[in-house]
Amino acid sequence: MTLPQSLITTLMPLPVLVPLLAAAITLVLARRPRVQRVVTISALTIVLAVSGLLLYLADRDGTTALQVGGWDAPIGITLVVDRLAALMLVVSSIVLLAVIVYAVGQGVRDGTEHQPVSIFLPTYLVLTAGVCNAFLAGDLFNLFVGFEVLLAASFVLLTLGASIDRVRAGVSYVMVSMVSSLVFLCGIAFAYAATGTLNLAQMAVRMDGVPVGIRTAIFAVLLVAFGIKAAIFPLSNWLPDSYPTAPAPVTAVFAGLLTKVGVYAIMRTHTLLFPGGELDNVLMIAGLLTMIVGILGAIAQNDIKRLLSFTLVSHIGYMVFGIALSTTAGLSGAVYYVAHHILVQTTLFLVVGLIERQAGSSSLRRLGGLAASPVLAVVFLLPALNLGGIPPFSGFIGKIALLEAGTQQASVLAWVLVAGGTLTSLLTLYAVARVWTKAFWRPRADAPEGDRADAAPSALIDESFDIAYAKRADVGRMPVFMLVPTGALIAVGLAMMVFAGQIIEISDRAAVDLQDRSIYIDAVLGPGYVEQVEAGGAP
Repeated sequence: MTLPQSLITTLMPLPVLVPLLAAAITLVLARRPRVQRVVTISALTIVLAVSGLLLYLADRDGTTALQVGGWDAPIGITLVVDRLAALMLVVSSIVLLAVIVYAVGQGVRDGTEHQPVSIFLPTYLVLTAGVCNAFLAGDLFNLFVGFEVLLAASFVLLTLGASIDRVRAGVSYVMVSMVSSLVFLCGIAFAYAATGTLNLAQMAVRMDGVPVGIRTAIFAVLLVAFGIKAAIFPLSNWLPDSYPTAPAPVTAVFAGLLTKVGVYAIMRTHTLLFPGGELDNVLMIAGLLTMIVGILGAIAQNDIKRLLSFTLVSHIGYMVFGIALSTTAGLSGAVYYVAHHILVQTTLFLVVGLIERQAGSSSLRRLGGLAASPVLAVVFLLPALNLGGIPPFSGFIGKIALLEAGTQQASVLAWVLVAGGTLTSLLTLYAVARVWTKAFWRPRADAPEGDRADAAPSALIDESFDIAYAKRADVGRMPVFMLVPTGALIAVGLAMMVFAGQIIEISDRAAVDLQDRSIYIDAVLGPGYVEQVEAGGAP
């Protein structure tokens, strides 16, 4: 059966509307947690199904725009689905659904019985709506709104439980986020002053008439805002101190998604608004430093959560590298690597939650002998090897695509990035191998603090909170509904390896769309808009 192309305009608002509606329902059902969970999982399942249809239709028919409320572009709110946005929606919805099932299996609560978990599911759904809105936004201010919605929800999720460390990390996270939002607003104001519009398609056309110096300055301001959100060095110091303190499901979804929304924003604005490459060398240097500094930080860590937080920062550098190349091959490699990294990084943080549940800690100084649990060993080893880029996993495929794109570009900086990327991959493998040897192969009795492993997760410092965790009867047991979504994400990561050819074809087509701005502009403003502007017949 052939699906009508008009179906895509009907489906486009649903990834935002369905989670918001479900959030309102779950908030009303705060005293009925079982119904809350059913509503949440059902809503996220619908979002996944809709996202899959959007990807199919976008890949079949190309870029489509929807003018919300009947206001024609560029006045009204514009939603745009192209191959890149649809692919990000699919991968994000897979992760969001898996994490919420994991959270339900964990019991949502990871500490005392006094945690206000009735707000967890509504807030999580609001976060989902913000992520989806950011991917679909067709104007700069709506992109800002998507960021602010997901950030407001993340403030609540990060401090869930209100332990001392979580509140401290939450304050730091809020301050950094407020600064990045303020910088983003300044960038929006500058862009509007220069072009007189906030619609991305119209701004792309008008930005060509802006003097190069002003255009570069506007891009630099936006890069600072997005660089903070994406955790690009030297704007990444906040992340390793913020993420490890949150509950395992929250840390997983933060690590998998929030930084990638920043990367997506860089990719979209770089290709659509600022395609001249004025700051490509700056991006390359930032990508190199992000890779090297991040992975060196990971090697120095003794807590698995902090180690993975630093690897998260490090591998953002690969994506920035692909964007900075400004070639179809580089963009295609970056798109594939973003999808891969969302899945594998989320999976590894979920595995850390299983380790904490099994052994009571995520500190390498306290862990040992986890290989006695074959299931736990397998669910850690597969995504760890994938992250390290061992062939034939998707991490290897993505890195090879990016390194090959760098050699094709063949500039001095590109070759330096190729060398840096190779070194980072080897050091990543060393970092995860270190976790394997210490936490899994080493006898627990040989760990410096092995006798304290049953206490509490090392991130939870508040004494009363630690005692409450230590007294829980389920430490040492891994619920099935925590294992199943973790295994499902591993399976999806393996599918990216098995079906790498088909996925890379989609990422290639997405990269071609990004390189040809007229596809996006014509979808939003109508065919031939650029030609009309050049002929003086369009505003």
